[in-house]
Amino acid sequence: MKRAGITTAIGMLAAFTAYAPAATPALGTAAASTSANARTSDCAPQNMQARVRAGAHVTERNQPGAARVAAMEKDFRSRFAASGGTAKAINVKVHFQVVYGSAGNLSDATITKQMDVLNKAYASSGVTFTLAETKRTNNATWFGDPERNESAMKNALRAGGAQDLNLYTGNLAGGLLGWATFPADYRSKPKLDGVVIHYQSVPGGSLTNYNEGDTATHEVGHWLGLFHTFQGGCNGAGDEVADTPAEQSPAQGCPTNRDTCTSPGVDPVHNYMDYGYDSCMTEFTAGQNQRMAAQWAAYRN
Repeated sequence: MKRAGITTAIGMLAAFTAYAPAATPALGTAAASTSANARTSDCAPQNMQARVRAGAHVTERNQPGAARVAAMEKDFRSRFAASGGTAKAINVKVHFQVVYGSAGNLSDATITKQMDVLNKAYASSGVTFTLAETKRTNNATWFGDPERNESAMKNALRAGGAQDLNLYTGNLAGGLLGWATFPADYRSKPKLDGVVIHYQSVPGGSLTNYNEGDTATHEVGHWLGLFHTFQGGCNGAGDEVADTPAEQSPAQGCPTNRDTCTSPGVDPVHNYMDYGYDSCMTEFTAGQNQRMAAQWAAYRN
């Protein structure tokens, strides 16, 4: 059962100190990478920090288990206290990194639609997104296997500082829709900071049920400090947010009234941090909005 978490921005720090964390093939011909290169967060099955298509069996290389989550939360509480707890309106400058090969050169109109999706999804959170630049890179190797080539790609392309979102597109394989880094990792790995999404997950893409742009919404949530709604399952502090009901496992499709834990509330299948279809994902909670503001203050402000 989840413990009580934050309810207001003013009471945020006190609530944080009370937490005790609990222990379809993709397009193209690129094969799923088996590289051992570590990544901050992937979308894969339960407790993985990214998003996958229904029925996919992606193995995540660096999932945040209970020990890592506990360490992250301890550091977060310390840095949030040092930040003074300021949670102002946040404007994120977006460097849209279009990596392409024989396909994947997204149009300006598609990029505008993706930016609109982000701003609509985060409207209640006080987070806005401004397109700082669109950078197009013709590199078939990076486009065809962004997992294996993540380090080279990001080291060559990443622009801006901690407050800048680098959003990369590529042809992800094996059902993987995207992955993201967490705010806590910026200091040690600034060049790897950012979000990577499947180029066909953008509005109007060809990935049925995942082509309305909400893979980016989901992954940016991780980039702003949110865990999955099913983090930790039914036990402990779960996703570290009090007003997202506990959820045993990822939701697939849009199973309204699904209820996998005995604690109060049905599963948050409409939450952007679950695994539902794009059409099912419609909301962040007040607690998630507060956590994003606090994570920004602690790590990106």
